[in-house]
Amino acid sequence: MHTDRTVTLHAQRFHYTEWGDAAASPVVMLHGVTGHARTWDGEARALSGRYRVLALDQRGHGDSDPAPDGDYTTGLSMGGRVAIAYAGRQPARVERLVVVDIGPEVAPAGRARVGQTMGQAPERFATVAEALAYQRANNPRYTEALLRHRVEHGLRPLPDGGFAWKYDRALRDAVRAGRWRDTLDLWPLWRAVACPTLLVRGADSDVLSPEIARRMLEENPRATLVEVPGAGHTVPGDQPAAFQALVAEFLGA
Repeated sequence: MHTDRTVTLHAQRFHYTEWGDAAASPVVMLHGVTGHARTWDGEARALSGRYRVLALDQRGHGDSDPAPDGDYTTGLSMGGRVAIAYAGRQPARVERLVVVDIGPEVAPAGRARVGQTMGQAPERFATVAEALAYQRANNPRYTEALLRHRVEHGLRPLPDGGFAWKYDRALRDAVRAGRWRDTLDLWPLWRAVACPTLLVRGADSDVLSPEIARRMLEENPRATLVEVPGAGHTVPGDQPAAFQALVAEFLGA
């Protein structure tokens, strides 16, 4: 079981879940845009017998505070992009890195699809079942239990009834206004990552193209690529057993 915790940094409150022995080696898990810490429950539970697992609700997501200025510059698959940026800037503090279906560049087709999905997302659902049906159309490979878990933890009840997304509306509004973009060049930071790195790509992904993945291997020889069959961009949700096995093997190597 996990423990819910909070920490305040720069006057902002961040929520995270903690699993496993506090004295064990830590593993930090970062979700992508629109996600939340509880999307990692399966992975965290599987790893908690050996590691201390910390899964963060990133700024403006889950139960963490929104960005005070509504500025979210890391964009699509921000968990992986934040991890690359951190590992590139603080190479001595990261022993192993897993990057899930994202790179310093985002394939245009995938970016357009995700942006369209966010921009068209309803702002209110009458019931959880209605939200579940909406998300099912965008996540056809998820099991019913896994999708329900993601949806239920991604909604907040409204005072007048119904439900809204937990993640900040400013992200959806930025997409609708054409302001959703990344300004940080991650290629230099990717080259600076000094630890062994597992790059996981969904074989059917439209976000991490084969061309971008190949360039990532060329520019950082410490990275190893594994493609997961039957998975799109959301590899942990599309093929959870295969993904968890990959991560456990890599971290334990």
